[in-house]
Amino acid sequence: METRWLTAEEQRVWRAYRDLSLLLEDTLDQRLRHDAGLSHLYYSVLVFLSEAPERRLRMTDLAEHLKVARSRLTYTISRMQDEGWVRREGSPGDKRGQLAVMTDAGLALLERAAPGHVATVRAAVFDRLSPDQVRAFGEVCETILTGLTGPDRPADASLPWRR
Repeated sequence: METRWLTAEEQRVWRAYRDLSLLLEDTLDQRLRHDAGLSHLYYSVLVFLSEAPERRLRMTDLAEHLKVARSRLTYTISRMQDEGWVRREGSPGDKRGQLAVMTDAGLALLERAAPGHVATVRAAVFDRLSPDQVRAFGEVCETILTGLTGPDRPADASLPWRR
């Protein structure tokens, strides 16, 4: 099979995206560590738990929301449990299932960290884009995400939360 090399324009766009994604993740992580002493991943765990009924989610569902491997989530939840931000509970009706539950301390931490995080996201992304660019950016991201997670995803691409 012949390799379909990127055109000069595709290479430019790809490198811009790669650099953007790495620098944005680092920027968000640094701000959260400075403001609240937690990583961007820990913050994201707290966000998803705060939005869930009774601030609890099955670990497998949380891994899917976060787009991470279950083993990475298990490690993350263990560290967060040590800090008192979450706890684990057995899943009612499923002896093998586990729930991650946000504690009151975790909610307080999230409430303290959220304003700075939102300000950073706004300054780094949305304040730089016109409303049309925001709409187009969202469409592009959703199209690529669907391609990576939907039925037409690459055959050799296993989803991290299923590993």
